[in-house]
Amino acid sequence: MPPSMTESSANKLVNGDVCHRTANGKKSSGRNGFVKNHCLFQQPQQKKYRRPSEKNNHVVRSTSLYNRPFVEQFEETPLLVAVLTYVGYGILTIFGYLRDFLRNWGVENCHVARERDEQKDFVPLYQDFENFYTRNLYMRIRDNWNRPICSVPGAKMDLVERTSKDYNWTFEHTGKVVKDVINMGSYNYLGFAENTGRCADNATGSTHKYGVGVGSTRSEMGNLDIHEELEQLVARFLGVESSMAFGMGFATNSMNIPALAGKGCLILSDELNHASLALGARLSGATIRVFKHNNMVSLEKLLRDAIVHGQPRTHRPWKKMLILVEGIYSMEGSIVRLPEVIALKKHYKAYLYLDEAHSIGALGPRGGGVVDYFGLDPKDVDIMMGTFTKSFGAAGGYIGGKRELIDYLRSHSHSSIYATAMSPPVSQQIITSMKIIMGEDNTTLGAERLKQLSENTTYFRRKLREMGFIIYGNNDSPVVPMMLYMPAKIGAFGREMLKRNIGTVVVGFPATPIIESRARFCVSAAHTRDMLDTVSHRSETLQSSQRTPPSLHGAISIWLSLVLFQTCSLVFSVCLIQ
Repeated sequence: MPPSMTESSANKLVNGDVCHRTANGKKSSGRNGFVKNHCLFQQPQQKKYRRPSEKNNHVVRSTSLYNRPFVEQFEETPLLVAVLTYVGYGILTIFGYLRDFLRNWGVENCHVARERDEQKDFVPLYQDFENFYTRNLYMRIRDNWNRPICSVPGAKMDLVERTSKDYNWTFEHTGKVVKDVINMGSYNYLGFAENTGRCADNATGSTHKYGVGVGSTRSEMGNLDIHEELEQLVARFLGVESSMAFGMGFATNSMNIPALAGKGCLILSDELNHASLALGARLSGATIRVFKHNNMVSLEKLLRDAIVHGQPRTHRPWKKMLILVEGIYSMEGSIVRLPEVIALKKHYKAYLYLDEAHSIGALGPRGGGVVDYFGLDPKDVDIMMGTFTKSFGAAGGYIGGKRELIDYLRSHSHSSIYATAMSPPVSQQIITSMKIIMGEDNTTLGAERLKQLSENTTYFRRKLREMGFIIYGNNDSPVVPMMLYMPAKIGAFGREMLKRNIGTVVVGFPATPIIESRARFCVSAAHTRDMLDTVSHRSETLQSSQRTPPSLHGAISIWLSLVLFQTCSLVFSVCLIQ
């Protein structure tokens, strides 16, 4: 190991990184604007952006830490789009205050939960200002979420049609069903969310043998032989000594991190880590430091400062340092720089907690996740965590590692001691799907699904780029965020896609930065080329219709909106002066 990671990284820059830069508004490889990269080993004398070379197809190859090209793209929000987005949120805020004023005077009906008059002198249960965004924006577009599904959430699904007469405060089912909606929102990466086939048949047989529920914890009377078989299979699949299964993926993080770290420990967490990791870190009582997303310079600085300064006030050495990262970040579509993280954790004697919820089964030639994807040794990751809810079409989570670690968690993890054991049919679903992925079912179905997922991901991402869409993330990530930016587009895109029989997830502030609203597509091995072509073409049609020049009525509407905005600003300024 070189004496300084920072010095050695100056020669690596950065092991297969890719950055693009073009003039704003001009296309380059189907993209426009700036492409930002959060992942560079940044040196003062180095430029953050580099012009790509057409000879290597925008890929810089290096054999120092990476055994394959590592390509990620994050395009900066164009300035005009950012300004218009802020203006849109400003108008929403002004009208939100106007509506709240009308509600207070009884002009508009108020559906918001609020304190009773006789309790106004008590500590408020409902924070009125915190609910401002929810009642004035989210409720207006709430029909894009929590849509009831009445079929298997496979490549296609059926949705229950619903309407609202009070602007999405309540919904009514019409009794109709929207058939054959292309499902681009479920984490069904390998297509195991199905009600026919070997997985469904084996789960049914398990239900006949064990029943649906266990009714006890593993430590009492709920430890079945199928649970033992599952944990042995998971350990073999991950290439670790031992593993432990849990009934809930969220609790796997939130309840096990407190068992691994406590007061006097330091947790170094990626700024885009999942809420379950953040909650687990807070519940542990350890000191938390956040580093920039996938930025190894930021992580190394925190590690060096932790060693140099120690704990606050006492300056004693930290009991342990634990790095928390994810394999695939579900909102960005980016892949963790695991080779560099492992190099840093070895150099500074820290521990590594890897959350492979979205990467297990979805990455790597064997489906072994991000460790398999980079060709690394699983023993270099101290705590390997993942969930069964995505690629395996089931529920629950796991933790793998050394046998001493798993034995410790069996007696110290709240999710093990107090939680009911995993349902037998769910366990059987995981066992069957995992054996298919590993090829232990004496078929090539698992290898075919892994190959199909990789091909679908590459094809769909290339198709969107060729159409001029701005998408985020790694080229091999099946999570494909497509940028919408404008707040008005969040609801409009989701509704219009559903009208075209496509179900997708739209995300905005506060789940994303305020100027980076997006639609998120999740590619599956069950998707056909025709489905992906349909999604891309209809997305292009929808976006093109939004880019067409406004009609006379549209121009008048825009002019009236601007006049109203200026009038409200003037009235607000006069009130402040008075």
